[in-house]
Amino acid sequence: MAPVLGVEGRPTPNPGPARGADVLTQPGIPNEFALSTTCYGTRLRTIEDQAFATVAMGFRRLEIGISESPVTLNGFEQSRRETGIEVRAIVAGCLDPQTNQTTGPKLGSPDEDLRERALNCMRRHLRLAQKYECPVVIVRGCEFDDRGTRDDAERLRVRILRDEHEDGVHEAARELVTRVQKKGSKQVEHLCRSLHTLLAEFPGMRIAIEVGRSLMDLLTFESVGWVLDDLERQGLGYWHDTGRVHQLERLGFLPQGAWLDAYATRLMGVHLQDAAEGAAEMPPGSGEVDFRLVKSYLGSGTERVVEVHSRHGRAEILSSVQFLVDKGF
Repeated sequence: MAPVLGVEGRPTPNPGPARGADVLTQPGIPNEFALSTTCYGTRLRTIEDQAFATVAMGFRRLEIGISESPVTLNGFEQSRRETGIEVRAIVAGCLDPQTNQTTGPKLGSPDEDLRERALNCMRRHLRLAQKYECPVVIVRGCEFDDRGTRDDAERLRVRILRDEHEDGVHEAARELVTRVQKKGSKQVEHLCRSLHTLLAEFPGMRIAIEVGRSLMDLLTFESVGWVLDDLERQGLGYWHDTGRVHQLERLGFLPQGAWLDAYATRLMGVHLQDAAEGAAEMPPGSGEVDFRLVKSYLGSGTERVVEVHSRHGRAEILSSVQFLVDKGF
């Protein structure tokens, strides 16, 4: 199972005296914001280009996100020194051999071999985080492994995309999630054991769990609480996705405030993105998410990462940051 990101294949030459970050950055973007590399999609194919583009927009912080087109990290050490940019989070992703797509690591799989490959994928991400002095690695979802349920979930996904208000859609979504929760309890146990193993192997690193993008996700509202409680002593944290939780709310699940009420004390960071009917991964301010509510739950140390789809460009990203600042971020 390949990692989302390549590993540097050769040493980076000494670039000489580093240029100060204030020379390359623009004023106006508060230091608390980070930008996810997911925003670039396939437009920028090297981490160097992504880092310089991020700094050129004024950001001083970067999240290495999941990409459909994996990039190598060759030359990133040099660009880090030249720009002064910090890596604040890494989203773990592995290549799914069944779909040939990048997904969250299958740490809860009933297949022992798949779990071991997922553990090795996570180990690579954690070592990468150590190398770049990144404080947290995010596990975004852990999909329930069951072919029949997967087929049902795909049919339901198509119905939701066509019309989320269609008769029976909300009931079907609740039935599917309930089925995953009941049938997936053993896989949640595997997930807990896998996370425990990683936290024991990397005692100085932090790991956060985040709800996934599929109704097949093992990390439901209830199971997030179970996993966090089980690994409280090991320091497992919660990462909040404003857009995904809003989409779940639109399907009749718990609202944004319920998630934040329950897990704010474990909150390590938040992905800031908007959502609306039929649309997700939108720039904050262009959809329906109540960001003033979200802000009220964030502590001074909570990481704030702007993560939007690559179809949105520089102007929309900067406008969304201004919107967030106006909301008190």
